[in-house]
Amino acid sequence: MNWTTIANYIAAHWLEIIGSVTAIVSIWLTTKRKIACWPIGIISDLAYLVISYHAQLFSFALLLVGGLPLTIYGWWYWERSVRDEGEVRVVPLPLKKLLIGTAAGVLGGLALGAWMKHYHASLPYLDAMMTSLSVLGGWWQARKHIANWWLWIVVDVAYVGEFLYKNLLLTALLYAAFVALAILGLRDWQRAQATQIAA
Repeated sequence: MNWTTIANYIAAHWLEIIGSVTAIVSIWLTTKRKIACWPIGIISDLAYLVISYHAQLFSFALLLVGGLPLTIYGWWYWERSVRDEGEVRVVPLPLKKLLIGTAAGVLGGLALGAWMKHYHASLPYLDAMMTSLSVLGGWWQARKHIANWWLWIVVDVAYVGEFLYKNLLLTALLYAAFVALAILGLRDWQRAQATQIAA
């Protein structure tokens, strides 16, 4: 591989590179419970909005559009936590809310998949299910529940397969990194919760 090949790849995939780098930074900051994860995540979402539209992953594009208010809410909610408690504290998720949220995510995915099928979206049910569960993961993340990391592990593994199928290799690699970051986030948030309980 020579410099010309690398330069051509960067020129052809610059938006995917920006989206990937900012997404990794955003998720890493989330594992550390740093508020900067939210504005950096917005940059990644905007880049991937364009990419997903061109790849005809319409549910994923819809997730990015609809997820913007959730991102703004998460940013505001975490800032309020820091103001009130001095840090972003992990919050337990009651079993009832876990079950209701999961059921709503699955039903939302089925309904969205049926709708996207009419628009000839690529992989309508898989893409829709991952979109719906991603909204749930985003909500749990904004509300500071550890369960968000378990859900992200499952969703990100499925996204790796979807993006490989769509020949978005850099994005598939990115989502493989997300799986590793979700495992790291789970570990760090569990440690933070144990510290909170001990205190």
